[in-house]
Amino acid sequence: MNKSSLILAMIFSSIFGGGVAIVGYSVLVPQEAKMQQAVASTNPVSLTNYVFDSSDFVVPEGLNFVFAAKNATPSVVHIRTTYKNGMRANTPFNEFFKDYFGERYERRGGPSRGAGSGVVISPDGYIVTNNHVIESADEIEVVLNDNRSYEAKVVGVDEDTDLAVLKIRENNLVSVQWGNSDNINIGEWVLAIGNPYEFRSTVTAGIISAKGRNINILDGDYRIESFIQTDAAVNPGNSGGALVNLNGELVGINTAIASPSGAFAGYSFAVPVSLVQKVVGDLIEYGAVQRALLGISIFDVNAQVAEDNDLNVLNGIFVRAVMDGKAADLAGIEGGDVIVAIDDKPVNNVAQLQEQIAIKRPGDEVEVKFIRGGKEKITIAKLRNEQGTLDVVELAEDFTIEGATFVDISDDLLDKLNIDGGVQIAELGDGKWRDVRMKEGFIITGIDNEKIRGIRDLENYFKRPRTDGILIEGLYPDGSKAHYGLGL
Repeated sequence: MNKSSLILAMIFSSIFGGGVAIVGYSVLVPQEAKMQQAVASTNPVSLTNYVFDSSDFVVPEGLNFVFAAKNATPSVVHIRTTYKNGMRANTPFNEFFKDYFGERYERRGGPSRGAGSGVVISPDGYIVTNNHVIESADEIEVVLNDNRSYEAKVVGVDEDTDLAVLKIRENNLVSVQWGNSDNINIGEWVLAIGNPYEFRSTVTAGIISAKGRNINILDGDYRIESFIQTDAAVNPGNSGGALVNLNGELVGINTAIASPSGAFAGYSFAVPVSLVQKVVGDLIEYGAVQRALLGISIFDVNAQVAEDNDLNVLNGIFVRAVMDGKAADLAGIEGGDVIVAIDDKPVNNVAQLQEQIAIKRPGDEVEVKFIRGGKEKITIAKLRNEQGTLDVVELAEDFTIEGATFVDISDDLLDKLNIDGGVQIAELGDGKWRDVRMKEGFIITGIDNEKIRGIRDLENYFKRPRTDGILIEGLYPDGSKAHYGLGL
């Protein structure tokens, strides 16, 4: 083969090889591409970056807390307390949650001070807070959201629910909107509003973590613990503040935190508003809580209880004993029954049952659903008070000691004398008060530099043991001031 023939053969081979390659690529590559597309169409993995036009972005409904905060914050107040003797009552709260309960700040050589929160519940100056925030305080100051400050009077307290009602002399206040704690759901967003560490009007967000929690913090035979548990951050100073839903409606009063240090560690607890409304209404109307009772000894049902008592349910309240002549006894409930619902609302533990009964008054009827012998039964129970009667129990409107009967001062007289509180002698018989030449109509405003705002303050003062004489200060209805020394 000459040189020219060799060159032509090489060119032909190159052209032929190229054609084969082109044909092979056109056959194989499209098939591979189709395979890649098929894999891609079934693979959900994608890059996580997302580019969007901010002008078109809208916050998802239910995740914007601005409205709720604006709606509720004006109703939350700052409460400051003063303890002239530098000491506070030693309550289970101080032991369990250290300084969280009472939020006190000691001062050497002087009075101790405390801080907490409260919620305005009516335009004419009624405020709800925790009892432990104001317990034993000599002075109570309420600072509104707009910084106006007032001295507060204690209307009533309920140690069994750790609630208290205060009153300031003002009108046209922004009051909170009531919500419904029965309708809130686990997982629902809520806001906690208060004054932690004296940081005024602080708002934190969380969810409802649980309902009907009993944390064994209250004392007393009739204590009611059915707390709402949340993970909204709550710290010292939040006590008595508002727990609200996304409409800004009150669903609870922040009361406790579970913490080894006294600072927020994940969970907080609030008194449900259904119970708050009942207690507040009773304290304002009657001066005392109208406690309704079934008259039973109970505990939670669990797997062991179910096995020991041959029960076919694992939830509910086991009736250990029924008190003779009380509501449950008269309704036909017996020991060994398992209560599973009150007024058609399921009750899975003692706390839930306590809450449903606590919102009632003596004389109210409730439908009780219970299990006996594996069968479901329903009865109607008419609730009774602690004395076993249907009567409303009202707080005494006067207080008598050593021949003198005292009553609270009328609002008209408070306005006339421009004072915030006191007690007036309504009747004066023979005794030490008359011996010091005190006259009927005299108004006591303080004893031994301790402010006396009303009958309850006077009662509490004389409950404490006294060995020395006391110095009484006050004034008469004509405005003339006077001081008296009274020997004990």
